[in-house]
Amino acid sequence: MTHLSVEMLAADATEPLTSAGHAQLGIAVLAGIAVIVLLITKFKLHAFLSLIIGSLVLGAVAGAPLDKAITSFSTGLGTTVAGTGVLIALGAVLGKLLADSGGADRIVDTILAKSGRRAMPWAMVLIAGIVGLPIFFEVGIVLLIPVVLLVAKRGNFSLMRIGIPALAGLSVMHGLIPPHPGPLVAIDAVGANLGITLALGVVVAIPTAIIAGPLFSRYAARWVDIRPPEKMLHASGEASDPQAERPSDELEKRPGFGITVATVLLPVVMMLAKALVDIVVDNPEHTVQRVFDVVGSPLIALLTAVIVAMFTLGRAAGFTRGRIASTVEKSLAPIAGVLLIVGAGGGFKQTLVDAGVGQMILDVSKGWHLSTLLLAWLIAVAIRLATGSATVATISAAGLVAPLAAEMSTTHGALLVLAIGSGSLFFSHVNDAGFWLVKEYFGMDVGQTLKTWSVMETLISVVGIVCVLLLSLVV
Repeated sequence: MTHLSVEMLAADATEPLTSAGHAQLGIAVLAGIAVIVLLITKFKLHAFLSLIIGSLVLGAVAGAPLDKAITSFSTGLGTTVAGTGVLIALGAVLGKLLADSGGADRIVDTILAKSGRRAMPWAMVLIAGIVGLPIFFEVGIVLLIPVVLLVAKRGNFSLMRIGIPALAGLSVMHGLIPPHPGPLVAIDAVGANLGITLALGVVVAIPTAIIAGPLFSRYAARWVDIRPPEKMLHASGEASDPQAERPSDELEKRPGFGITVATVLLPVVMMLAKALVDIVVDNPEHTVQRVFDVVGSPLIALLTAVIVAMFTLGRAAGFTRGRIASTVEKSLAPIAGVLLIVGAGGGFKQTLVDAGVGQMILDVSKGWHLSTLLLAWLIAVAIRLATGSATVATISAAGLVAPLAAEMSTTHGALLVLAIGSGSLFFSHVNDAGFWLVKEYFGMDVGQTLKTWSVMETLISVVGIVCVLLLSLVV
C-alpha cells in the first residue's frame, strides 16, 4: 500500500495525486460505499452503524492508520451535528407544534374548502408544500395520509390523482429546501449561502413539484387506478390524526389559517431577508447587514419561529404551559435516529475529504467536458440508487464534490447544493424506507409502487437538475 493516503489524512494536502494514488483512492471509495450498501440492504444494519464501519473500511483501504481514520470520522461527525443538529431539533419542535395544535388541519381544511374538484390535485401539492416546509418527510406523510385518503374517498378520486401531488410536494421540500437535514448538510459541506440556496431552491421546487405532482398524477391514475383501502382509512384516522391526542375540549380550539401560515413561513422570510440584504448592501461591516446576519441566521430564524409558535399555535389551541413543554419534549425523541445518521454521514464525508477523494475528483474531472453541476447530480444519483437514502446520498455527494465549489460564484455554489439534492431523490426503490411506507399506506403492490412513487421520484430528480442547469445559464 502506498502511504500517499496516509499523508492526505494526516494533513490538508492539496498536491495533485498520481495515477496510482487515484486508483487506490477510487478503490477505497468503492469499498467504503459497497460496505455501507451491503450492510444496509443485505444485513439490515442501521445506517448509523453502517456508516461508521464503511468509514473505517474506506480509511483502511486508502492505507491510512486506523487512529487517523477514527479522528477524521469523529471530527466530521462532531462538525456536522454542531452545524445542523440544533436546526433539525428546532424544525422537529416547530413541526410537532404545528401538528398537535391543529394548525396543520386548519391549513388543510381551509385550502380544501376553497378548492373545486378540478383544482383538488393542485390544492394537495400546495398543502403538502406548506405543511412539509418545517417537518420531515416521514412526519409529513403520516400527517397528510388521512387527508389524502378521505379526499379521495369523498370526492370519488383515484387515489393516485390525490396522493401523488401530496407526495411530490413533500419530497421536493425534503430534497431541496432548508431547513431539511440533507440541504442543510450540503450547504455546510460546500460552503454555500443558505439564503440564496433557499431562494433558488424555491424557484426550482415550484415547477418541479407541479410537473411531478398534479401533471404526472393524471398518468399515474391511469396506470394504477386504485381506491383508498378501507383498512387504511380506519387505521390512519385512528393512528395518525394529531387531534386524537388532544382533549375533547380542545378540538374546536385551532389557530387561524393566516396566523398558522405566517408562523410556518416566518423562518423562511427571515432567511430570505438576510439573503436580500447580502445582495443589496454587500458590505459585511455595514450595520444593517450585520443585524440581518444575526436575524437571518438559521438558528435565530428557527428559534424565533418556535417561540412564536408556542403562542400563535400552542396557546391559540388552548395548550397550557405544561402541555407546550410536553409537546416540545415529545418532538425531540423521534429525531435521535435522524441526528445519528446525519452525524455519521458527516463523519463518512470527512473521511472522504481527508483521504483526498475530493482532490482526486478535482484532478480527474479537469479533463472531462462535463458540467460540475451534472457531475454532482450523477454522483448523488449513484449513491441514492445504491443506499436508498436521500440523506446519505446528499451528505456523501456533497463531501465528494466540495472541492469543486471552491472557485464557484455564490449563486453557482447554491445551485451545486440543489443539483446534489435533486440527484438524491432519483428512483426510490426497495432499499428505501419511503418506498415501503408509501406502498403500505396506499395499499399497492411492489409493481404499482414502482410505476407511481418511483417514477414520481425520478421525475422530481430529472426536472430538478434540468431547472438547475437552466438557472446556471442566467444567474
